[in-house]
Amino acid sequence: MNRNLALFDLDHTLLPLDSDQAWAHFIARLGIDGAAQHAEEIDDYYRQYVAGTLDMTAYLNYTLAPLARHSREQLDAWHAQFMEEVIAPVILPAARELVQRHIEAGDLCCIVTATNVFITKPIGKALGFDHLLGIDLGTEGGDPLARFTGNSVGVPTFREGKITRTEGWLASLGHRLQDFPQSWFYSDSINDVPLLERVTHPVATNPDPRLRAIAADRGWTVIKLFA
Repeated sequence: MNRNLALFDLDHTLLPLDSDQAWAHFIARLGIDGAAQHAEEIDDYYRQYVAGTLDMTAYLNYTLAPLARHSREQLDAWHAQFMEEVIAPVILPAARELVQRHIEAGDLCCIVTATNVFITKPIGKALGFDHLLGIDLGTEGGDPLARFTGNSVGVPTFREGKITRTEGWLASLGHRLQDFPQSWFYSDSINDVPLLERVTHPVATNPDPRLRAIAADRGWTVIKLFA
């Protein structure tokens, strides 16, 4: 195989924010009933994520529940506004240039994020990605266009789950991770060390302090895309 592989975390890696947290605060600003309290709880879960102590099951049960309270049409309308007002202004040239270099090199590129696909798929498209792995969402009757159930399905893309999901996605394309001559994974988070250890080029990108220390100890590349 001559093609290379480039994997990217999203939040605080390509974006200078956490998209799930930003979505919660955006919905709170719209004045949706219960959204302000929800945003406060999401802030607490985010602190647990940064600390490496997040209970993913509890987090998913809490963060996904509000999606079931609204129609897909309403959610999509809010998301379009979210993209315009919150996400588009923070997609910085350095992040676009990094992604574009890999695309132009012909690398197979994919975002692998612990945030749900409703929030992140449009962001991935805006960044130029054809592939994104995230928390998959249950829908009524299994219809992909139906109302969300508020539950996740499948293996969460979190810690070792990012390896499982990446390997499954690659297998669906007839590839194996170890068969790529070169592979990159860009991430800011200590939670992503398992997948960083599996690629030929782990890149600590705007790393948190613990990942920065690991990168220094192991000689991993460290880059900064934003302040």
